[in-house]
Formats: sequence, C-alpha cells, structure tokens
Amino acid sequence: MNSEIRQLEPTELWNKFADLNAVPRPSKKEERVIKFMKDFGAKLGLETIEDEVGNVIIKKPATSGMEDRKTIVMQSHLDMVHQKNNDTTFDFDAQGIEMYVDGDWVRAKGTTLGADNGLGVATIMAVLESDSIAHPAIEALFTIDEETGMTGAMGLKGGLLKGEILLNLDTEEDDEIGVGCAGGVDVTATRTYNLEDTPETKIGYHLIVKGLQGGHSGMQIHEGLGNANKIMNRLLFDGFENFGLRISEIDGGSLRNAIPRESQAIVAIDAVHEASFLSEIKDLATEIKAEYKTMEPEMVIEVLKTETPEQIMDLGVQEGVTRAIYAALNGVYRMSADIPDLVETSNNIARVIIKDGTIKIGCLTRSSVESSKWDLANMLRATFELTGCEVEFSGDYPGWKPNMDSDILKVMVPLYKELNNGEEPHVAACHAGLECGILGTNYPEMDMISFGPNIKGAHSPDERAQISSAQKYWNYVLEILKHIPKR
Repeated sequence: MNSEIRQLEPTELWNKFADLNAVPRPSKKEERVIKFMKDFGAKLGLETIEDEVGNVIIKKPATSGMEDRKTIVMQSHLDMVHQKNNDTTFDFDAQGIEMYVDGDWVRAKGTTLGADNGLGVATIMAVLESDSIAHPAIEALFTIDEETGMTGAMGLKGGLLKGEILLNLDTEEDDEIGVGCAGGVDVTATRTYNLEDTPETKIGYHLIVKGLQGGHSGMQIHEGLGNANKIMNRLLFDGFENFGLRISEIDGGSLRNAIPRESQAIVAIDAVHEASFLSEIKDLATEIKAEYKTMEPEMVIEVLKTETPEQIMDLGVQEGVTRAIYAALNGVYRMSADIPDLVETSNNIARVIIKDGTIKIGCLTRSSVESSKWDLANMLRATFELTGCEVEFSGDYPGWKPNMDSDILKVMVPLYKELNNGEEPHVAACHAGLECGILGTNYPEMDMISFGPNIKGAHSPDERAQISSAQKYWNYVLEILKHIPKR
C-alpha cells in the first residue's frame, strides 16, 4: 500500500512522490496536477506562476550564505504515461496510482508507476519545502505534456526564467549524467477504404498478441523487445498469403512513445480452410515465440473462434497496408558514429487502427541528427504513400546537442566520484526525447544537465523505481545544490 512507501528513505522524497501519485495526471489532462502544484507553492508562501500553456514555476530564494551562487532551474514534467495490463481494472482519470514495495523496488499494481517523471517532481517539491537544505536561488519549472508532444516545453516563452543552470531530473540510470538527447517527429499514415460484405463461406476468428514487455520507445528501442503491431502483421500476412484471410478490424498498441505490448484483430477465413489455417498459425506462433523467448518469455498468441464479422476490408487495400506495415522499419535505423553504443535514429510503429473504413498508423521517429531523422521519416512516408495513404508529420521537436565544456558538468563529475568511491559516471547522450533541446531554443545560454535515479520499464506496467538508487540520487542532489558555482 502507499502507506509503506511513505516509510522509505529518504522520507522527504518518497512522501512527496506519494502525494503526487494520489493526483491523476494523464498527458493533456493536467488540470488537477497543475492546481496541486500551484496550491503547494502558495502554501509555502513562494512566488508561484502558471504560464499561458499550463507550466508551473515556483521561485524560492537562496538559503543563507548561498546568495552569491548562480540561480538554478530545477525542472521535471508533471504528466505521466498511462499504461495498464489488459486484465487490470483502473481509471487513470479518477484514481491515484496504487504502489507497493517489492524488495528493493517500488512498483504499481498492474499500471505504470509514474516514477517517470514523478520522482523528479517529488525531488523538487522536497527541496522547495525544506528549511534545512542549502541551495542557491531556485526556479522550479514543472512542465506539462512531455509524454505526448512536449507542448509545455515548446510553449514556455523566453524571459520567464532567469536561471543560468538547468538541472533536468528525467534520466533513468543513476550512474549517468545526460548531456544530450534525440529529437523526434510523429509520422501518421491514414486512408479510407471500402467495406465489403463478408461472404457466407467465411467464418470469424479473433487473433490476439499480448504479454509483451512493452517499454520506452527511445531508451529501450535497441533491446530487441517485441512489437505487437509487427508480430500481428506477420500473422495476418501469412494467413492471407496461404488461406485468403480477410481483415475486418485491427486494434494494436497505444501511445507513440511506448513499444506496443498488445494487438488484436478480427478476421474471416474460408470455412473449408479452417483446419489448415489453425495448424499453420499455430506453427507460426511457435516460431515467433521461439525467436523472442529470451526477451519476451511471457508472449501469448491466441487464435479464438468468434462470430463472423459482417464486413471486411477491400481486398486491394488490405494487400497494400499489410505489405506497408511489413516493409516499414521498426527499431534501430542507425547507430551513432560519434558516441559509442548510442542509438542515433530509430522508429516505433506504435499504433495501428483499422476499423469502419478508416486506417490510421502512428509512428514516432527519433534521432539525434536532424538530417537522419527526416531521412527515416521520409522513408516511412514513401512506404505508406505507395499503398495510397496520406502521411502527416507533426509534433516535431529538436534534439539537445552535447556540451562537453559545460560548467555544471565539471562540478557534477568530480562530485559523483567523491560520493561513489572514485567510480566514474557515464557521461552520455540518450535516445529519449528530453525537454532540454526545446527549452534551449528560447534559453540558448542556459547550461543544462540531466540526471536521475534508476527507473526500469518506464512507459509499461512493469515500471519500477529502485529504492537504494533513490537514496543515492537524493544524496547527490543535495551535494550538487551545495556546489553550484558562484556568479
């Protein structure tokens, strides 16, 4: 229960996280959490501002003896990814997250935990509330809608912040100091199609792919996790090629920044081919599960008889769209030639909806190199346009170029080594989309850095935050605040 979370150390951090997780905060529905943050700032008697897009800024003066230090911006985003297991009943719009302790980890009951980026928000809240933590002047920036468009960061106007250093608390490895990140663009393919009456010779089947791990489509795109949309398409393609399978509807994936965990389809096959179809798809399912046995041991592929659908897709459109999904790249497109082990460019085929005469396929393309991002986006565009789809690019946001000469980086590296018995931190760019690149467009002189505690499985119901790492991270935050450079 959440009460046991409040007993964890550091209690000031975990208590603020429990407070925050009691407030529903889906992306684009942040009204309640915005009010929560404004009430929090007002209760502390601190200057609290809501800008025109909904970002909240809370300002706190320096503690005694720290007045000559540079003003810092401590930044995290208020929204969280909402994902749940298929068998979990939960209303993200009305319920707070139900947490529990599992050994050295905090988890949620069948849903995402909200540690991304709730632990960052809780950290800032704890610092703002404290009367014993030494720190320079702080501008706490709580942005909205990071997970589904970064519209908060995009809408933040220049001149609102005076800070010279930005601490972004949205990294998920506690030995990593982030100095750069990927940009991204949404690629959406749509088209309409004619519906045909299902011939009387056909019978209905319900195909289900589930039990995949899912995960963060940036940080985990290179791990070889299964994509439910691509796996489902293999089943549909094979069924059509061998038995004339016809599609009635598909519903696969959810959010663009989450690797799809589940997909389902309603199809029709000729009754005369039923036995052969079932044998073939069983063999194919066995092959697929064998391919993914290491990364996706809980994968389930079900083939269930159902009522025959009344209508099916136009045959020509079905052929085109299944081939397009097969051809569309999912996963890593290019590794960085400059930074070892960094994914440079990737794509996530996140959402496939086919129903009632409409097709919609949503992808999130990421890259730390703008030209490579648009190269892959145009490749996807060409692939889907070949099958008659219209393709739209939206939600474009820039990456964050590394600055290895950063003053705050020069503070944080030796501090990390001092606190961790000489261990070197991993200074790196990441393939996730952080808000630093966007914020830097209106604050180009601001020195930015990103760090955080260990969080695994973000954007999936397997999301978990490590308790021991949170303590390590908290101690690091306190030392950083003491060592902010003088003006």
